[in-house]
Amino acid sequence: MARMKDYYIKEVSPALMKKFNYKSAMEIPKLDKIIVNMGVGDAKDNAKILDSAASELSLITGQKAVITKAKKSVAAYKLREGMSIGCKVTLRGERMYEFLDRLFNVALPRVRDFRGISGNAFDGRGNYSFGIKEQIIFPEIDYDKIDKIRGMDVAFVTTAKTDEEAKELLLLMGAPLVRN
Repeated sequence: MARMKDYYIKEVSPALMKKFNYKSAMEIPKLDKIIVNMGVGDAKDNAKILDSAASELSLITGQKAVITKAKKSVAAYKLREGMSIGCKVTLRGERMYEFLDRLFNVALPRVRDFRGISGNAFDGRGNYSFGIKEQIIFPEIDYDKIDKIRGMDVAFVTTAKTDEEAKELLLLMGAPLVRN
């Protein structure tokens, strides 16, 4: 799936260089990594739930998921420091571009009543995050084999210095952002 990376090099980079008047090609913002996180609150009661969530995340991203542990103890949630509470995958390189292509062109259009993702979820430093309510929008997940519908967070980390640059980068890469 080198299409997306080639598209970035041939189409996106020159368009960004022209729009923002960069002096050097090294100034052009690019996608650094994509982090997909799935919090599994039920995992403190049943460890098998976390294993199934990690295997689903691995299927979706094409890379083995890492189990995340609680950093602090929270008595209200009956949570102790070091307990396994979720899983995540950090994608870089070809896998990142392949996942980006599948996310924008296959998975997100399968969301019911989909009108685009919010254009307001930038963090001020050129990174973008949004949530997905159901893992079943990905074609890799077989609806009959899942035990529970789970959501996930997707974070795009870019080298852009401003939100405007990052927004333009994601739009040129095919992100279905709603213009607000």
